[in-house]
Amino acid sequence: MMDSDIIPDAELDCVGLYCPMPIAMTKEEIEKIEVGQVLKVVADDPAAEEDIKRWAERWGHELLEFEKVGTILTFLIRRMI
Repeated sequence: MMDSDIIPDAELDCVGLYCPMPIAMTKEEIEKIEVGQVLKVVADDPAAEEDIKRWAERWGHELLEFEKVGTILTFLIRRMI
């Protein structure tokens, strides 16, 4: 469990989905929230760890937190643009 006080403005469940769906859905969802808001993404595709981190960096979004528990990956991403 993440130990932060960050409350996401939106959540996206990508568990059971595989490349390229988690990254495609994350891109789509981040466009639905306002700049400065936070999107929580949960996935279990091993490729999502690097894909989502690289995507956030490339597009200028801030990866606030990342956690891996077993096969579950959780990302908190602040929309910056």
